[in-house]
Amino acid sequence: MIDVQVRIHDRFVVEFKIGYVVRKDEPRSDFMINTWMFVPNNLDINYDTYTKKQFYRDVKSNIRLITPIYSLKEVANEEALPFQFLEVAINELNVDITPENLAEAEYQVKMFCSITKSALRREVERVWRYSVAESRLKAIDTYIQRVGCILKKYRELREFLPIVEGGKNMQVSHGFGDEFLSNQVEFYTFKLLERLRRKDKDCFVLVEKRLLKLICNEVAYRRSRGYLIIEKHSPDRNRAALFRRRMLRLYTESHLFLKADRKKDGAMVEQLYFSIAAGISMIFATLISFSFQQKYGNFTMPLFVALVVSYMLKDRIKELTRYYFVHRLAKKYFDNKTTISIKDKSIGWIKEGVDFITEDRVPEEVMSMRDRSDILEANNRHMAEKIILYRTLVQIDGQELDENTQYDVSGVHDILRFNVSSFILKMENPEVPLAVPNDGDGYEIISGERIYYINFLLQLRSSNNVDYKHFRLVLSRNGIEGIEKM
Repeated sequence: MIDVQVRIHDRFVVEFKIGYVVRKDEPRSDFMINTWMFVPNNLDINYDTYTKKQFYRDVKSNIRLITPIYSLKEVANEEALPFQFLEVAINELNVDITPENLAEAEYQVKMFCSITKSALRREVERVWRYSVAESRLKAIDTYIQRVGCILKKYRELREFLPIVEGGKNMQVSHGFGDEFLSNQVEFYTFKLLERLRRKDKDCFVLVEKRLLKLICNEVAYRRSRGYLIIEKHSPDRNRAALFRRRMLRLYTESHLFLKADRKKDGAMVEQLYFSIAAGISMIFATLISFSFQQKYGNFTMPLFVALVVSYMLKDRIKELTRYYFVHRLAKKYFDNKTTISIKDKSIGWIKEGVDFITEDRVPEEVMSMRDRSDILEANNRHMAEKIILYRTLVQIDGQELDENTQYDVSGVHDILRFNVSSFILKMENPEVPLAVPNDGDGYEIISGERIYYINFLLQLRSSNNVDYKHFRLVLSRNGIEGIEKM
């Protein structure tokens, strides 16, 4: 199964979070994604102005394991695996402070924090799904109780950390996890409050004090521990606090990111075909040379002219043959192949390729989903949309994945961030003055917004399943204005 989530990462970056969920009953799982990007002609994005090198410069991919799924209720339970694994790792470290035990304890701290963060996010979404006010209020009370339980039992582990020289590193790691969890509780609780304030004011009034008390307790706790906190009138301190939060997130999630070794796909085959191209051109030049030499002899003007012409044609034949082979290779091979591994053990690979294509090479079902308006279809006959096809082929070894992970990991996330800066270079001013009549006899000038659309159509293939997704990116020269799910 392939799961795709799209969101705006920042003003110029759209993020595709692609989840490849492996099948446990098969040794290997294969996935394919074809993404067609329909770009307006007036943005001047084409084969000459936007090369493959520029495309891959604009794309950033982070490949990581899917966080093991636990509910907040399960994390709060001391019998649940995340806390059990963490407690056992700390107990073993107390018995014998070795580099292996230290690394295992640090790994369990990171995993516990990542699982808790994921559980917090899902719990906030679950609270919001309740439509009955009484159920939502009860769910919020349960949320506050479980969060307090998780923080309490995690912080109590500090008493069991070794205090000798070798154990100080573990105290630092536990402190990082403590600060990270406190920040996440504050973040998701504020997120819940803000959502309630905007969409359920009655519930907001009833729970505001309780949720704010949870937040204020965490702020006071971080202050008592010497952790950086956000302060209203301290820009420099807030800058440092935001930087530290980002570093804590990278630290606690570092164990989920996979090693990715990216290389050009089909490099050896490409060189073989290029050698064949060189050989064909050399055969032509040699045949011309031998023919004229046999007819006119050595050191004659006709032979000299024939050699010059054959040399000129030889280079052109070589380049044309190379061009033919490159396009034939593009259908079978990809641009890059990324081998993904855990602890130097390969668990699969990802191939990717990108090309500009013509409309006649787009499947009919995709063009039907594109569903151009009449005016756009009329304009397209003169200024056709440019179509970029981005292909991804993925193979994951489920057995290797299970053998190299302690938790039940369902698959791999490919977090793809696409920077649209190259697409806005030739856009016109985002604000347009418009004249409209008043209710009376006069008129006034208002400001209109000039926008552009880039359509993303995704074909998702896994096992025998085929699914389609359609997203429309709304752009102006100011950056990304929104994402529409079609």
